[in-house]
Amino acid sequence: MTGRFTRTAALTAVLLTSVACQTGPARATPAPKPPAQAASARHDVVTWGAGADRLGQGTADRGYRLVVHTSAAGSGLRVRLSNAFGDRPLTLDSVYAGLQRQGAALEPGSNRRLTFDGARTVTVPAGATAWSDPLPGSLAAGSNLVVSLHSPDATGPATGHGMALQTSYITQGDHTAEESAANWTGTTGSWWYLDSVSVRPPDPATGAVVALGDSITDGWASTIDLDRRWPDYLARRLQKAHTEVKGVADEGISGNQVLADGAGQAALHRLDRDVLSQPGVRTVFLFEGVNDIKAHTGVTAADLIAGYREIVRRAHAAGKCVVASTVGPFEGWPEWDRAGEAVRQEVNQYIRTSGEVDAVTDFDRILRSPYDQARMLPFLDSGDHIHPNDKGMQAMADAVDLASLDCDR
Repeated sequence: MTGRFTRTAALTAVLLTSVACQTGPARATPAPKPPAQAASARHDVVTWGAGADRLGQGTADRGYRLVVHTSAAGSGLRVRLSNAFGDRPLTLDSVYAGLQRQGAALEPGSNRRLTFDGARTVTVPAGATAWSDPLPGSLAAGSNLVVSLHSPDATGPATGHGMALQTSYITQGDHTAEESAANWTGTTGSWWYLDSVSVRPPDPATGAVVALGDSITDGWASTIDLDRRWPDYLARRLQKAHTEVKGVADEGISGNQVLADGAGQAALHRLDRDVLSQPGVRTVFLFEGVNDIKAHTGVTAADLIAGYREIVRRAHAAGKCVVASTVGPFEGWPEWDRAGEAVRQEVNQYIRTSGEVDAVTDFDRILRSPYDQARMLPFLDSGDHIHPNDKGMQAMADAVDLASLDCDR
């Protein structure tokens, strides 16, 4: 299949019909997630997600062209805009979705305006999120979707995802409707104001898995712009497998901890917004803890296990399954010590044997050296002794039992 044919086929399949728009503003509700009944009735499933965090200050009259890689296929594309960390309302007066051709350039004819309750403009209150209306047409799995947005007066703390490992683009002025890259000359390595994309899959039984994690899940040390985080590799496996789980949301935040805020809100504090609010989620994949251990704050195994139990309890109460992974080896990282290693071993024993989660993936076993089980296997090590390289990321994804993600509660 030629590249031209592939692009043409994808373009034909995606975002075929524009939405009739009104000009009045829409105002988002302060609820942190869409109504559960509405999401269930539509059979929406998250196809991309990124953990929300504080970025820098908002910039008036700034445009963002954000490139994201989807997982599940479907129609009725919607995007979720986030002002979770803002201290004042955020107005976005133009939001478009299209397909990437190359760089900031879009496939001709693919760029379509998104509306919010029928309006072109949306104002998102401080601390809130807002979902767009569904966009007619279908989006293929594994697409490079481009969401372009503009705020006329953004200021104050901005919300987004800092370490995207994906080149996106910025401009001054509103150039969101343009498919050319001519005015999109600046670049950014973050996703601004966008934290989720959903579709309606053709099979209403289709579900999603959300990976809740830290820098390893966020993809640190994987190759930029090539989608080689372990959740990306997992998404590609799921697309080829006979499984109902097709959607994957990567909710890793570099430096994140289970118990304490710092690099992003603690997993316990962001669980509802970043994970449980995502549409179509069937399973939560929990892979956090190394930052709690290496921070030398006195966190014990009992403390961390209590945090895991709280996440599991809340996920189960929401009707979600939980797959948990053991904490990987990190001897050689500057913060490693024997006391922390003892905590890691005790925590991993709990994960493997407690029976409190629905399934276990043993990333520790996959990543560790057979000669020194506190160290990562050099072949999989990025060189810093805590973050896997691309091969390590793929090995992690390959270790996930896909059937475990299809669990129902």
